[in-house]
Amino acid sequence: MEKEDGIPNFHRLLSAESWSSDLSSDSCEYYQTEIFGLLPSSQAHRRQDESLDRVSWNPSIPLRDLPVCLQDKRDIRDRQHLQRCSIGSRDSWRRSQQITRRRLKEHLGGAISRLLPWSHTLHKIEGQFGVGVKSYFVFLRYLLCLNLLYCVIITGTVLTPNLVSRQNLSANGYSVSAHHDYSFKDIFVGSGLLEISPLFHGFYTRGYPNFDCLNIPILFLLGMISVLFLSIIMVVRRTVVGYKHSWLTGNRFSSNLSYKVFCGWDFCIQNPQAATLKQNFIRNELKMDLEEQTFQQKVQQRSLKNWAELIFLRVLLNFVVLVLLGSSFTLIYYAIQWSHNKDGHHWSVSLMLEYLPPITMTAINYTLPHVFSKISEFEDYSLTIQLNLTLVRSIFLKLASLGIYLFFFITAIQTSPKCRENEFGKEMYKLTIFNLLECFFNAFFVAYPRTLLVERFPSSKLAQLLGKKQFEISFNVLDLVNSQTVTWVGVFYCPLLPAISTMRLFFLFYVKKFTVVRCCVPAQRMFRTASSSVLFHFMLLLGLFMAVVTLVVNINSNDSGGCGPFEGNRTVFNVTSECLKTLPDPVQNAISYISSEAFAFALILAEVVILTSYVSRGRANRKAIERLKDMLVMCSSDKRFLVKQHSTFMRRQQRIR
Repeated sequence: MEKEDGIPNFHRLLSAESWSSDLSSDSCEYYQTEIFGLLPSSQAHRRQDESLDRVSWNPSIPLRDLPVCLQDKRDIRDRQHLQRCSIGSRDSWRRSQQITRRRLKEHLGGAISRLLPWSHTLHKIEGQFGVGVKSYFVFLRYLLCLNLLYCVIITGTVLTPNLVSRQNLSANGYSVSAHHDYSFKDIFVGSGLLEISPLFHGFYTRGYPNFDCLNIPILFLLGMISVLFLSIIMVVRRTVVGYKHSWLTGNRFSSNLSYKVFCGWDFCIQNPQAATLKQNFIRNELKMDLEEQTFQQKVQQRSLKNWAELIFLRVLLNFVVLVLLGSSFTLIYYAIQWSHNKDGHHWSVSLMLEYLPPITMTAINYTLPHVFSKISEFEDYSLTIQLNLTLVRSIFLKLASLGIYLFFFITAIQTSPKCRENEFGKEMYKLTIFNLLECFFNAFFVAYPRTLLVERFPSSKLAQLLGKKQFEISFNVLDLVNSQTVTWVGVFYCPLLPAISTMRLFFLFYVKKFTVVRCCVPAQRMFRTASSSVLFHFMLLLGLFMAVVTLVVNINSNDSGGCGPFEGNRTVFNVTSECLKTLPDPVQNAISYISSEAFAFALILAEVVILTSYVSRGRANRKAIERLKDMLVMCSSDKRFLVKQHSTFMRRQQRIR
């Protein structure tokens, strides 16, 4: 607001400038009047709503969802009652059925939400540590439910038909015999009885039914394709839903300081210590915003010499990052080579050699992200860019290390005389088991003793140096994504791996709950929730893509031999081609057309049209959001001006009296 001759002059703010206001405090004098109800814009809006209500009434929208005051809701309810009395019996019955269906849907939704596990625990975690830590456990529960769904699909299409087939066959080549001795080591490496159990690929042999298009290999392939296809649908849906809001609001959208001060409090907090932490969070977030503004001013003041020195330093540090990544990949390669030389050792040494690649990968994935975080501090970026850059490097490290591990192992088992599918499944099984062991060891042998040391000897220098462990949400979610990628990669060769992952996630929930509540304090460096959610789900999508690529490469490399449902000459391509030959000619022609270039061109054209329509709709919604922001600014200015004029008039009337 600019003042000329003592008269306030309100000007319209642009949408990009509407985050902050320079209105003086004397224009914010509000009195208990009915001036807001007498505003022309308010009356026009009310008349429009009343006219719409008189013309049409949508019973599917409950009164509590209407953005009107309580008196208007009462008027609408009375008007709806009169309409219900004036319309015919058929329309009245139809509207009552719509209301009944809506209420039934609400009750079913509430009942389903109450059936979800750990609802009370999640509310308790949210009350003590806020929404950020709760989002990690919600993501963990989502992966648990997803793996449970995988278990249902695999049980119906893979496990049950094979068990029925093995009962009908009196003799088969993979039956359990007496020479397989049980040892404690088998639980950790998947050998012995576990190797010939339904856990691995070699158990599922061809038997009854033995038709061309209804047999064990076809059902096995159908189950695995269903798991991967369902994963693509679920992950893409959550990624798009998370990205939609941030894309519509635009890159420049950010909440202003007044919103963070007056609306940033979490009213679910019940613990005084958690309230103190929340105050620290708000203070730290405000400090981050102020530091970012200071950083932008510092960037504008840099000279050409400073820019040259900074660019040289960043190039040097990125070269150091590449050297660290290359060294870690080399270390993984040598760990795989050393793990094959396990003969002639004690069973404990042999077990350590079996787990040498997972131990190496876990140590690298735990150490290098913290090193990347320290390196990003010397690159002179803003705090947000530092966090994003560290996460991008950590994502590349985790996925690339897993990819290098798979590549080296696939190359190593090509000349193996044993069942290659079982060997690959055993490696994914060991990665899953070791992930559970690492979580248990980290919680009860690292985090908990550290907490006891800090609590019992707070004045010691070691306790002051260590402090309590911070629960870093981003790195913990990356560990979940990495473990789920391992499950997707190994589900074809270890069909019961989703069941093991379900039990691991169930156990992991309680271990992480103990770690958070007893051993951790929330991280002081805040991370943007919207961007992190999109980034994590995008990484989950990359992991799924890696699993599909690994499966395709393995299927193409196994032209003959192997074990399981596709042993000998029964490869995936031979089994599917035999099934296609027995289908009717119209079905064969349709499948041939679907796999042709003409259908691919039509599909791509349809996708382009659909994407164009969605992009156009998104741009229109963004423009509508910008217009609504401008309207809110204009309405706010009008109301402040009218309230100011009204209060001035009332004071003059009081002086005259």
